[in-house]
Amino acid sequence: MNPPQPNNPLHGVTLETIVTRLVEHYGWEALYEKVRINCFNNDPSIKSSLKFLRKTPWARDKVEALYINTFNN
Repeated sequence: MNPPQPNNPLHGVTLETIVTRLVEHYGWEALYEKVRINCFNNDPSIKSSLKFLRKTPWARDKVEALYINTFNN
C-alpha cells in the first residue's frame, strides 16, 4: 500500500483528469500556446494526448506543472 502524500498536489489525480480540466479551462489553442506540444495542435483529442503524454515524460512534466500552476495557487 502506498503511503499518503499530503504534499503532492497531483496525488489521486489521473492524467486524463489533468488534460480534461486544462482543455476545459484553456481550450486546445490556448493550451498549445502554453505548452508547445503538437498533440495539442494537430487534430487534438483527449485520447491522442494521453497516448503521447504517457510515453513522453518531458511533455507530461510540462502539462502537470501547468495544471499545478493553474489550479493549485
